[in-house]
Amino acid sequence: MISAFANTWKIPELRDRILFTLALIVIVRLGVHITLPGVDATVIKEWLEEMAKKDATEQGGVTALLAVFSGGGLTQCGVFALGIMPYISASIMVQLMTAIVPKFAKLAREDGGRQKITQYTRYITIVIALVQGFFVAKSLTSPESIPYMQGVEKFGTLVPNPTVMWFALTVLTIVAGTILLMWIGDQITEKGIGNGISIIITVNIISGLPGALIQAWTYFTSGEPFKAVMMVVMIALLLVVIAATIAITQAQRKIAVQYAKRVVGRKQFGGQTQYLPLKVNYAGVMPIIFASAVLSLPPMMLQWFFAGEPWATKLYGELVGGGMWYYILGGVGIFLFSYFWVAMMFQPSQIAEDLKRNGGYIPGQRPGKPTADFLDFTMTRLTFAGALFLALLFFLPAVIGKIVGLPPGSLVLHFFGGTSLLIMVGVVLDVMRQVETHLLQKHYDGFLRKGKLKGRYDRLANQSNAAPRNAILYLWLIIAVLIVLAITAYIYNQTHG
Repeated sequence: MISAFANTWKIPELRDRILFTLALIVIVRLGVHITLPGVDATVIKEWLEEMAKKDATEQGGVTALLAVFSGGGLTQCGVFALGIMPYISASIMVQLMTAIVPKFAKLAREDGGRQKITQYTRYITIVIALVQGFFVAKSLTSPESIPYMQGVEKFGTLVPNPTVMWFALTVLTIVAGTILLMWIGDQITEKGIGNGISIIITVNIISGLPGALIQAWTYFTSGEPFKAVMMVVMIALLLVVIAATIAITQAQRKIAVQYAKRVVGRKQFGGQTQYLPLKVNYAGVMPIIFASAVLSLPPMMLQWFFAGEPWATKLYGELVGGGMWYYILGGVGIFLFSYFWVAMMFQPSQIAEDLKRNGGYIPGQRPGKPTADFLDFTMTRLTFAGALFLALLFFLPAVIGKIVGLPPGSLVLHFFGGTSLLIMVGVVLDVMRQVETHLLQKHYDGFLRKGKLKGRYDRLANQSNAAPRNAILYLWLIIAVLIVLAITAYIYNQTHG
C-alpha cells in the first residue's frame, strides 16, 4: 500500500489532479474563516475562546449536524456559512420531481437532458440560498435565539449596524459563497479526484475531528478511572464500526449471467459466464446526506411559523438536542431515501433489455420482464439490508453514548459512529478506487496486491480533463501568499494584542 501511495506521484496526470484537489480544499477552508461583512469578528473570537475552555459535549442533533456539515462556517459567521447544503436540498427536490413529474422523467432520458436538469438544480440552489441566507442574516441580529451560538451575546454586539444595506450585502455574500462552493465541487469532480460535493462535505467533517478528539480526551481522562476504561471500549467500538462500514460498503451479490454462443464471421463469441454485481449498500452515503439536509429544515420551520407553541418548543428541543424524535425522523428518512435513490438509479427493465439484446440471460429466469422482476425483487431485499445498516449506524451514537456515559447528542459521538463516519469511509474508498484505476492503467500495482477495490471505475473516461499545470501553479502560489499573510497577521496580533 505504501508503494501505491508513492507511485501516485510518478503519474503526471494523477499528480496534477491530486494537487488541484488539495488547492481547492484549502480555498474551501479559507472561506469558512472569512467573516461576513459587518459582523464583529472580535466577538466571535472571544466567544470561541470561551467555548474552547468548556466541555462542549452538550451540542447534538441538528445543531451538531449543522456544525459538522458547514465545517464551522455557521459558528464562524463565514462566507461559506451555508456550506453545500442548499445544493443538496435542491438536488433532493429535482430528484423528487424527476420521479413524480412526467416531463422531468422524459427529460432525464433524452440526450442532453441531464445537463438541463443540472442547470435547473443550480437555479433552485440559488433560490434556496437566498431564502436561507436571509434567515441567517436575520438571526445574526439576535444571536441569543441561534441554537449553535448560545452565549455569544455576552461578549458584545455581533452586528453593530444592521441596516438594510447590510442585510442585502450579507445575503448576497452568503449566496455567492454557496455558488462558489458548488462550482468548486464541479471542478473537483471534473478536473480533480473524487466526487467534489462529497469531498467538500468530508473536508468540513474532518475539520472538526481534532476538536472532537481533544474533547473526548478531556472527558475520559479527567475524573474517575472508570472513564479511562470506557475510552478503551470506545476505541474498540470505533474499530469494529469502521470494519463493518467498509465491509457493508464493499459487499456485493453477484448474479450469474450466461451468454449464448454466436458466430460472427470466423470468430465465436459468448458461451462464458459473467457476473452482474449488485451492491448491498447501493445508495452509498446519499441517504444519510439527504436525511441530514431534510432534518435541518423542521427546526427552522418551527421557529419561523410556530414560535411560542408548547408542542413546537418541545419538538424543537428534541430535534436540536438529539432527542427521540430526531432519531425517529432520521431513521425513517434514511429508509425512504435509500429506496428512493435505488428506484431512481437502478433500472431493472433497462438492464434486462440490454441483456436480451446482447444474448445474455440469468440462469433460471426467462429473458425480458421475468428477468426485470427478478432483479427488482433481489435489489429490494438488498436495499432493505443496506437501509437497515444505515439506520443502525445512525442510531449508533446514542447507543455508544449510553455505554460510555456521553450525552446522546454529543458532538464527539458523531465522529465515533453514525453519519460522519459513514460519509468519511465512503468518500475515502471512492477516492482510493479512482487512484487505483489510474495506477492500474499505467501498469502500477494498486492498493491491494491481489485483486482490486470493489466499485465503479467508469468516472475516468474523461481523463484528459485534468487541470492545466499553470493553473495549479498559480493556485498554490496564491495559497502560499495567503498563508504568509495569515502567519504575519497572527504574529502581529500576538505581539501587539
